[in-house]
Amino acid sequence: MMIKQICPPPRRLACAALAAFALGGCTTFSKDGGMTAVEQITKERSGKDVKWVKTDADRDTIDKRVAELLAKPLSVDDAVQVALLNNKGLQAGFGDLGVSEADLVQAGRLRNPHFSMLRARLGDDYKIEQALTFNIFSLVTIPLAVEMEKRRFAQIQQQVALDVLRLASETRKAWFTAVAADETVRYMQQVKSAADAGAELARRMAQAGNWSKLNQAREQGFYADAVLNVARAAKMQTVAREQLTRLLGLWGAQIEFKLPERLPDLPKGADDLPEVEQMAMEQRLDLRAMRLQTEAVAKNLGLTKTTRFINALEFGPARVLEGQRSAPYKKGFEVSFELPIFDWGGAKVAKAEAIYMQSVNRAAESAINARSEVRETYKGYRTSYDIARHYRDEIVPIRKRIAEENQLRYNGMLIGVFDLLADARSQIASVNSYIEALRDFWLAQSDLQMSLIGKPAMSAAAKGDLTVPTGGAGH
Repeated sequence: MMIKQICPPPRRLACAALAAFALGGCTTFSKDGGMTAVEQITKERSGKDVKWVKTDADRDTIDKRVAELLAKPLSVDDAVQVALLNNKGLQAGFGDLGVSEADLVQAGRLRNPHFSMLRARLGDDYKIEQALTFNIFSLVTIPLAVEMEKRRFAQIQQQVALDVLRLASETRKAWFTAVAADETVRYMQQVKSAADAGAELARRMAQAGNWSKLNQAREQGFYADAVLNVARAAKMQTVAREQLTRLLGLWGAQIEFKLPERLPDLPKGADDLPEVEQMAMEQRLDLRAMRLQTEAVAKNLGLTKTTRFINALEFGPARVLEGQRSAPYKKGFEVSFELPIFDWGGAKVAKAEAIYMQSVNRAAESAINARSEVRETYKGYRTSYDIARHYRDEIVPIRKRIAEENQLRYNGMLIGVFDLLADARSQIASVNSYIEALRDFWLAQSDLQMSLIGKPAMSAAAKGDLTVPTGGAGH
């Protein structure tokens, strides 16, 4: 509906229009693009630096830092730092901050004015109407829209920070897996060497008629298993290293980075966290983001109710000429707004209410799942620690004592060389099993740490799905 009045426009409405122009310039872009909050969260939770690369100078600084870290064997902390600085997918994710801040700035600006003109002519008679209108009703909705976009921007900041910390967790797990894979290859090669020696000795003794075909076949079977296990271990080594390389964002000569020769030692004791669920409820960033989302939806519902009947109210000066072209214009103002005749806004409000209840239930589901996830990861962490400690304190020392006793028996000619070789293979396999258990512990610890920050991507070891190539080499 449009109302025209040809009379001097009220000063009050003119002042409102001027105020609208002033209001439109209040919301501006921040200097950091919202990155400071992400940097602070990352520093507090991981102790690492993160930077949004926007210029060539930023890129040069990052490249130099990465080169320094790659110049030496890459520790787990250095690997995480390289990933946070160099991962291109993470840099792409920072663009969400820019998009959300642009929406926030846009929400705080008044809509552009509308200019309309009608020109009609019949002979020397003219009818010319000109109007410049402003959306006055947006003055009411701008504060609500800005508040909603502020909450959404804060939610994006929490989500981006969570993505940063999730990348850090994935990098830690990839580093542990890669180092363990290197160790496994070395130990499997030792098993293969022992099996090779046994198979060659069996072949020679069989040729001399001092060894049965059955025993020779058994030694050859051990050697065949050992060769297969080396190939499997090498395949896992390649997969693990390439996964780490992708997370680090490396290419070209950078992929020749070096890793330490062994995993970190098992800690003296496992962390005791009786209040682990409460810690997760207080610290998890995904729950904070979900709360902000629910609040934003609630605000949006209020905005929908505000605009359910009138969503376009425009006012502005107008002038009309009727008659001769030289006649003076009649000046006044024009008001236009939408009449709720066919659509009373009920569907919009019902939709907003349904979305709000959907958000509330999803927030509740996230909280329930978070409690379950942190319980699962904590129990997996404690169990992995107990298993690794059992290998370290019981199985490996027992295998070592058995090897020492068999060496004495071999020196006393009480057992043969094949018994000694079989025992050596068994001892090496037990050491490799300890390496796997130690790797699983560090993976479980990473999952636990991530579950206190956000939803963890459970490792295969935590799920019990990770198999390692030991095969028959320990027989």
